[in-house]
Formats: sequence, structure tokens, C-alpha cells
Amino acid sequence: MTTPAQTSPRAIELIGINKRFGPVHANKDINLSVGQGSIHGIIGENGAGKSTLMSIIYGFYQADSGEMRIKGQPITVKDSQAAISAGIGMVHQHFMLVENFTVLENIILGAEGGAVLAGAIGKARNDLKHLEEEYQLDVDPDAIIEDLPVGLQQRVEILKALYRGADILILDEPTGVLTPAEADHLFRILEQLKAQGKTIILITHKLREIMAITDTVSVMRRGEMVATVTTAQTSLAELAELMVGRSVLLNVEKTPATPGDVLLEVEDLTVRDERGVMMVDNVSLNVRAGEIVGIAGVAGNGQSELLEAISGIFPALSGRVLLKGVPIHVTGGADPALLREKGMAHVPEDRHHMGLVLPFEQNENAILGYQVRKPYVNGPFLDLAAMREDANEKIKKYDIRPPNCRLKTANFSGGNQQKIVLAREMEQDPDVLIIGQPTRGVDIGAIEFIHKRIIEMRDAGKAILLVSVELDEIRSLADRVLVMFAGRVVGECAPDTPEGEIGMLMAGIERSEAAE
Repeated sequence: MTTPAQTSPRAIELIGINKRFGPVHANKDINLSVGQGSIHGIIGENGAGKSTLMSIIYGFYQADSGEMRIKGQPITVKDSQAAISAGIGMVHQHFMLVENFTVLENIILGAEGGAVLAGAIGKARNDLKHLEEEYQLDVDPDAIIEDLPVGLQQRVEILKALYRGADILILDEPTGVLTPAEADHLFRILEQLKAQGKTIILITHKLREIMAITDTVSVMRRGEMVATVTTAQTSLAELAELMVGRSVLLNVEKTPATPGDVLLEVEDLTVRDERGVMMVDNVSLNVRAGEIVGIAGVAGNGQSELLEAISGIFPALSGRVLLKGVPIHVTGGADPALLREKGMAHVPEDRHHMGLVLPFEQNENAILGYQVRKPYVNGPFLDLAAMREDANEKIKKYDIRPPNCRLKTANFSGGNQQKIVLAREMEQDPDVLIIGQPTRGVDIGAIEFIHKRIIEMRDAGKAILLVSVELDEIRSLADRVLVMFAGRVVGECAPDTPEGEIGMLMAGIERSEAAE
């Protein structure tokens, strides 16, 4: 595919970049040219080499060979400080902020700029006010970070980079924790930055965002740059095919649900976290056989705690949970092993801390929680041959790569780690399946597979409770949508409810208020 005509000066150029990690050739002869004052998207599957390439630009890694140029001048970026000095800033997917510091303290941290801190803070306050006005990034400089919603925290990250003089701004999955309204506001900010001559490099899995905001998009596959196209001259389907190397079904195909009996019922559930903060506030819901109930909401509004209480990981303060009509003792914390025996499976939101033991081999993680069942045991001992045979079957069925059941789980990509967890839970044929963030950090090819598998389980009569911060995912998969805000269910919607209406509920604006 041809490269778009280069009509603007080049803000950054990569020429013949190579990077190996042992036998893995993460970046292969990468050439990239980003126009000054443009928004340039970079997309690709998990393991395509995007993060490695951005880490080279920002100085986390050194390329084995190749050249980088900033505004036509060759440059060596040995570390992130050198990147900052060269005018490169990066907003990470997981914010790098000190939560109990103020906005202003976070922005000047590491760049205080003087021996007398009071003077530095005064100058920084004036500089910050100027930046806020110039780029429409209003935020209270004296607010404590942990008291701010994620949308404002992200603005702080952008301001931090601009304060350090960034002309080139790299954003990694910037909308993963934002409501649709917050994402729209971020896009307006990016357009404003572009209008002021800043260059934006946007890494995202969300092709619709690429189509909405970028001028140019580059596609990586298996460590190589396979295409760079003008966004206005491409399509969602073409980009998806370039990413995966085959045509991809972008829309979830499913027939209408035919719900049966209620298999999971939650009544007046209340949960406080370790700090005593009310995270789930008197929530009631039910899920029937043969239906998917999706819970939409911005991260941090109680969805995680709701799933953890239902699945027995965290004790509820009050309320009841019934599994197939049988009460479960959740106020003291239910026994997850007992829930598995009774037909409930759980795919946790955080695969690293709750779903997997990363130093274990894939075949060991493939049975975790079910290791006392046949065919994994032979008398008092684990049957290693049966475990590995089972693991290889799951690898084949779920297309887990690389297909090596003896590989340490830490060495799989995030998307393949997710498939390991999904395969383990789904293949136990549960009656009730609870899934948190089913495709977090997963590329479009794997998303297509996971969505199909979830629909197959629904059609087999399973009751599925699904939490996702991806509103498109909730609307595509769910038969009913519940919206949570500040620990409460604030509305129930049909999946075809307009995105804006669901987004307002996610932001705590009730329908009656929105209509005024």
C-alpha cells in the first residue's frame, strides 16, 4: 500500500529501526514518518511491536540498529529524560501520578526548576494557568489527584507533558477509562493541540477512534510496518484486515435472546472497600439462562466490587445472592471453590493479580481452581500428562499463541493470557459465567473470537453477567444493559439505546435531568 503524500515537515522520522529480545524480532526494519502538527495513529494486534517502538522513541529501549530524527535532525534518545529534552512527551495507559499529591505538585514533580521550592511553585502556577488557557485544559491546580475523575487525571498527564515542553505527544490507549463524553472532550483537546502545532501519536485498539480523530494511520503486524494510509481514504474493514492479515467480522452477529429461568439473583447488595468507602450501594439485579446482562460504567463506580462480592472474592456488607435459587452466604465472603462446584465460573477483571500465576506454565494455569477435578488428578497426585493434553486442546480451540503448554504464562502476550483464563473458565461448562473486562488489552482478531465464544455460551443456555468499560462491547454483546454510577444501578437500557443517552447515565446524569 502506498504511503500518503508528505505535504508537511516531518516532526519525527524512524529509519530502519530494529529491536530484538533474544530470538524475538520485535521491530523489523521499521520506517515511520510523522508530519508536524498532525494526529498520527498507530494500530496493530497484541505483540505487533507498537509498544516496543514507542518505548524506543521515548527512550525506555535502545534500538539495535536504525536512526531516529526530530525535525530532520538525527538524535539518540538514551533515556526518557533525553526524550523530554528533545520535546517528546508520553501519556501512559496507566497514569503516572502520585494520588495524594495536588495537580500542581504532580506537574512539577521531577522538574521543580530551582533550589527554592516556593519560587518554583509560584512560577509553575503561572505557567500552568497559561497552558490551561491556551489548550482548554481547565483543572484545579490545588485539587488532590485521587479526588479527580479519570478524565481530569488524564488532562493532568497531558499538562505535565506540555509543562516539560513537549512538541510531540504520544498517547497510549487514552480512552480506555473514559466515558463517551470524556472521550469526545479529549478529542477536542487533541484537535486544539494540533491547531497549536503540536504533533500527536495515538496508539489505540479502537478503530472508530482512529477514523474519527487521526489524519494518518500506520499499521503494524508481526513486528513490521505493513501500511501507512491517509485516514480519510481508508475504512474500518480495510484497517482491520491490514492489522490481522485476513478479513475480520467487526459487528457481533447474534440472534435475539430467548431467556429462561433466573439463574443468578442479587438482592440489595452492599459492599464497602478496605477503606470503609461504599462501593456497591443496595444493588439488585438478575440474570436468566440464555441471556447476557451487561453492566456499563466508568471504571471505579463499583462494578469491580460487585463482581468480587458475587464471586466470593470480597465479603459484602449486606444483601443476598442466589445461585440457581439457592442462597449464597456472601456477607462473610463466599467460598469461590464452592461456587465453582455449584456451577459458577468467574473471569476476573485483573488477569495478572486474580486470574493467573504468571510464573506457572500455561498448562498449570489452564486448570487453576479446578485442579482437584478429574481428569487432572490421579489419586492424590496431579496427572501431568492429562493436564498437558487438556492444555493443548484449549490452545488449539482458543488459538493461544505460541502453542506451547510448557511456556511460562508471563511470556504470553496480554491477549493470549486472556484467552488462557477464558478457556479455563468457559471449558468447565458453567451455568453462570461472570466476566470482567473480557477483551481488555486484546487485539481485534482475538476480540472477534472472544465475542463469538460468549455468544455461543449464551445460546447454549448459560446466564452471563458481563462488565466492560468499552461501551461498544456492552452494546454489541448484552441483551440488557444496566448502568452503574457511584455504586448504584442508575438505569436499565436496551442495547440499541443511543450511546449519548447511556453515556449520560454513566456520568451520573439521569434521564429526567437530561430532558430538561
